[in-house]
Amino acid sequence: MPLDKSFVYTPPQGALKILFEDDDLLIIDKPAGLLSVPGRLPEHHDSAYLRVLAQYPNAKITHRLDMATSGILMFAKHRDAEVAISKMFQARAVSKQYIALVQGHVIESGSVDVPLITDWENRPRQMVHFELGKPSKTLYQPLTYDAEDDISRVLLTPITGRSHQLRVHMMHIGHPITGDQIYHPEPYKSQLKRMALHASSLSFQHPMLKQAIDIRANPEF
Repeated sequence: MPLDKSFVYTPPQGALKILFEDDDLLIIDKPAGLLSVPGRLPEHHDSAYLRVLAQYPNAKITHRLDMATSGILMFAKHRDAEVAISKMFQARAVSKQYIALVQGHVIESGSVDVPLITDWENRPRQMVHFELGKPSKTLYQPLTYDAEDDISRVLLTPITGRSHQLRVHMMHIGHPITGDQIYHPEPYKSQLKRMALHASSLSFQHPMLKQAIDIRANPEF
């Protein structure tokens, strides 16, 4: 949740957009502003997971997106699928990609390979810590550049899956994600009124059918 104590959780309403569904899996396009799982306070209970549970009581979430991040989110419909997907994530056999708008001109592709740790005094903020942090790596590729607004559209590929990894890594190299209320120094200057980070691609081998699955979802920005 955001650091701003005056924050009021007002998630977007309406039916979730389903990108893929079979007997084992459900994959949705989560809107920005909706929690992946319920928060601790009663007013933060509305979430993608609870909405899915209303229709699929045995469903389990397999990974998470930050509340401010939109895009592809996968659920397992039963225990066997949940266990199989968990093993795939542990083995890094799931490929994820994100589209982001970041501040500044990203001129060439590269990688960020710096360790991350929770900033306990400023939770949920994460920070780079070379002695105590956990290994974290992100690949980035510039797509377009808007010189008028000084904003680059980039493709981000996380190799590891640390909390806030993409957000901290892009800030670390001087290109914070626009609209990011935690890591961007001027988040409210973004015309989008949201953080411009979207989970756009999810690829893996179906855990039960052993078929290649490649899910795509374009961002609204």
